[in-house]
Amino acid sequence: MYQKSDPRGDSPVSIIGAGIAGAWQALLFAQAGHAVTLYERSDADMTLSTSHWAGGMLAPWCEAETSEPVIGRLGIRSLDLWREHFPNTPFNGSLVVAHARDRADFERFAKLTTGHVRLDAGGLRDLEPSLDGRFRDGLFYAGEGHVEPRRVLPELHARIEAAGGIIKFDCDADADDLDGIVIDCRGLSARDEQPELRGVKGEMIIIETSEVELSRPVRLIHPRWPLYVIPRGDNKFMLGATSIEAEDTGVSVRSALELLGAAYAVHPAFAEARIVEFGSGLRPAYPDNLPRITVDKKIAVNGLYRHGFLLAPALAELTLGYVQRGAIDNEVMRCV
Repeated sequence: MYQKSDPRGDSPVSIIGAGIAGAWQALLFAQAGHAVTLYERSDADMTLSTSHWAGGMLAPWCEAETSEPVIGRLGIRSLDLWREHFPNTPFNGSLVVAHARDRADFERFAKLTTGHVRLDAGGLRDLEPSLDGRFRDGLFYAGEGHVEPRRVLPELHARIEAAGGIIKFDCDADADDLDGIVIDCRGLSARDEQPELRGVKGEMIIIETSEVELSRPVRLIHPRWPLYVIPRGDNKFMLGATSIEAEDTGVSVRSALELLGAAYAVHPAFAEARIVEFGSGLRPAYPDNLPRITVDKKIAVNGLYRHGFLLAPALAELTLGYVQRGAIDNEVMRCV
């Protein structure tokens, strides 16, 4: 799986894109002693970044239902890096539930994933009292966690600067004008050089209610509109589910109705919640939906698809290993 190439020493590093992929690259390189400059076309609020609209779930075992083993391998390594660098990251696990009519899909999910224990109705009640009486059982993935992207990204940026890195917002950098090693983390904007990238739209709604309390993400299994509900603190919840093969922005009426209807199916009190925000982001994906680190005149890190916050730490570690030691992960890296 691993081989070695010629290392690039302690050269200065220029990184384009301060979303979750680029921020983790900058953090690890800065902490390793490199002179790091991080360039971002958006302002410090990162509203142009896909990461701004992300769910932030760190769920490698749940994702095994639809993803290749490499996602689990990298994701589990990323959990260690999140714990190491951000020890306050909530690792309260993930909960998967389904109504009786969707029993077959629930059992299929259980068979395709590992790392879970099955809870009966009493176990569900003990874990999430708000769900008491709503479901007869559930799957609990105790090792999983989640982050709030709009809180953790500024913290990442602050740590980059604390490690000596420089961040330049409102700067649409050109790789040809940058010094040292250039790492391209532009996501979908990199299609000028990687035309095989496509955008996969993910839509989300943030709602607010004090009638429901959750301590961890809850996934509702459904054949048409599977849903995840992620607690955001301050009585807010993020609703997400859709991966739409389209590159327009905004939230469709159909998706909004399905998300809100699914939330009601998790708990009727969500029907009285206040809608705070609608939004969507375009996740960059290659045809195989797998991440890729491409090494040429520069290094391109892209194709994180639905797994940006889950994979970014491990991919940054691989890039650092290549630059410092010439190590190559043949499952992820391509040398052109």
